[in-house]
Amino acid sequence: MTTRSATPDSGPDAKVVSVVIENGHALVTIDNPPVNPLSVSVRRGLMEAVKLVNEASCKTAAIVCAGRTFVAGGDISEFAGPPPLPHLPDVLDAIEASPTPFIAVMHGTVLGGGLELALSCAWRIADEKTKFGLPEVGLGLIPGAGGTQRLPRVIGLERAARMAASGKPVNAGTFEEFGGLDLVFSGDPMQALASFRVNLPARPTNTSLRTVEDADLTALKAEITRSAKGSDAPMIALETTALAAKLSFADGSKIERQTHLDLRQSAQSRALRRLFFANRSVTRPDRLKAFEPAAINHVAIVGGGLMGAGIAAASLAAGHRVTLLERDTASAEAGHARVEAIIARDLASGRITDAQAGARRAAFAAGADYTAASDADIAIEAVFEDPDVKRAVFKQLSDVMSGTALIATNTSYLDPNMISEGMPGPGRFLGLHFFSPANIMKLVEVVGTSVTTDQTMSTAFAFARGLGKIPVETGVCDGFIGNRILSAYRRQADYMVADGASPYDVDAAMRGLGMPMGPYELQDLTGLQISWANRKRQLAAGTWPGRYVDIADQLCEMGRQGRGSPARKGWYDHTGGKGQPDPEVEALVAAYRTEHGTAQQSFSADEIVMRVMAAIVNEANLILEEGIATSDTAVDIVWTEGYGFPKHLGGPMFWAEETGMDRMREAFAAIEAQSPGSWKASGALKR
Repeated sequence: MTTRSATPDSGPDAKVVSVVIENGHALVTIDNPPVNPLSVSVRRGLMEAVKLVNEASCKTAAIVCAGRTFVAGGDISEFAGPPPLPHLPDVLDAIEASPTPFIAVMHGTVLGGGLELALSCAWRIADEKTKFGLPEVGLGLIPGAGGTQRLPRVIGLERAARMAASGKPVNAGTFEEFGGLDLVFSGDPMQALASFRVNLPARPTNTSLRTVEDADLTALKAEITRSAKGSDAPMIALETTALAAKLSFADGSKIERQTHLDLRQSAQSRALRRLFFANRSVTRPDRLKAFEPAAINHVAIVGGGLMGAGIAAASLAAGHRVTLLERDTASAEAGHARVEAIIARDLASGRITDAQAGARRAAFAAGADYTAASDADIAIEAVFEDPDVKRAVFKQLSDVMSGTALIATNTSYLDPNMISEGMPGPGRFLGLHFFSPANIMKLVEVVGTSVTTDQTMSTAFAFARGLGKIPVETGVCDGFIGNRILSAYRRQADYMVADGASPYDVDAAMRGLGMPMGPYELQDLTGLQISWANRKRQLAAGTWPGRYVDIADQLCEMGRQGRGSPARKGWYDHTGGKGQPDPEVEALVAAYRTEHGTAQQSFSADEIVMRVMAAIVNEANLILEEGIATSDTAVDIVWTEGYGFPKHLGGPMFWAEETGMDRMREAFAAIEAQSPGSWKASGALKR
């Protein structure tokens, strides 16, 4: 047996690639934790490994990866500058052309450059749980090392185009059906490799020499156009993959590589890469790294409405035991039914197996006796947004739970300090603001009180990450980060409607920016009564800022509280199914303007967007200045993950920088003039 390191024994490239040769067969191991990215050191190691196995005239060389996964992509940190040598396409060409044929032995996730690496090998075998994909479009990119040209030569044009344009992974069974794998195994990969080598198939023709049948991609193009929502990369990926049926591998790969490099410099890719890194930094605050999170096994949730049921379903999916508490048995049964409906939907859709559904049902209980929460490690109240009701729940939980167990409020606006005031063990209380539907939405705002300990925060962040969520720390203010900015967004939209804009034009303009829906469509979805209750609370407390437009209040008083209300009306008429503009609303708006003598201004779509964004960006900067948010990237994560701001635009703060702060100041001056005394200017937007 011969062991060689394909990279140095010391220094930055130390032993990330090693080669072991035994009985004429080589084992090339990549060990570049945590996800074995194809960094420059790995590329150098692989190039050296090709040289070593050929010098030894090996019969085969197998590429495996240490740790939990095969190569899960390229090294994104290298994308900001010129790619260092050796370039990945050259490494993969060397592997494919090697006299010694290579075998990719895969597990975990085989993504991006990892899949490109596998495609350059003569044969591919994989553990049955492996996932395969080209997710580059999620970073505003396309594959850059032959992925769009090799994949269609292996699995066909339409399948390859869908994978490249959607970025969605497929499982091992599906990839095998596509023709992408030579063997799917379970158990020891080294045993599977040994068995495969015994009956080695004939070496296949290099992918670069194979032809591709053309396909009609018209339907797929329409599908990708709809789903991309303004992101450029998906359609570029589709069109580049389609070149495989028209051009040689060399010519198609040349176009792919240059397109990939050009996209690295695009605003959309820079925005998406910034969010990628922000997701990792924001969700793991530096100061909490010194604290070991407490284990969470049993989760108690108070309130079985849509929010509470969603949190319960997310907790069950993460493997926790869950107890749902309600005020009486009938309410508990209703909450249990909501959670069961989520499990049933997941099962029917194929997202979970019968065994997984059974495990979740077995771990779930609902009732009205708070003593069932006595051994819970964390409790989350998700009851009505009333401070007295929430305090009563906190008191009942404090009476039965351990003094070290965490107790959290899911409030959207209220101060957790006030809710937990006077409770025993004050350092364990906090806010965990989930977004509805909580079993789907990724964002969780983590709100510490003035005395919440860092140990509590560390456990809360780890718990949220364990649910597959994106936790973002926020200080205490009315609405925290997300809803405080949302209030400014809605106020400015209302001011424009009061002064001459149609609510339907406002919605259309914001959809044109890339939002999934406009502010009035969103209110109809979530229910107008929620923001109405918050406005009444602020008016009673004397904290409403400036000009007040009561058109939405009038709609609520008329029973038009959204598409889920008995009337099935809000800003739109939903009685026919899809929401339609309503002359009754237009008449109400016109009457308001007449009564208040507001100017009949006209606003172009661009003016609507700029004025709305000026309000959003100004409020976000005030939040930063007050220390409510820790960074501008935290704001962008909240608004992309919780409010549907287009990720390819990077979030409100990145968008503002790209648009130009001078333009933002000009737009903010316009909204100040439109509604004098209604806005506090942030330092960033002061003229």
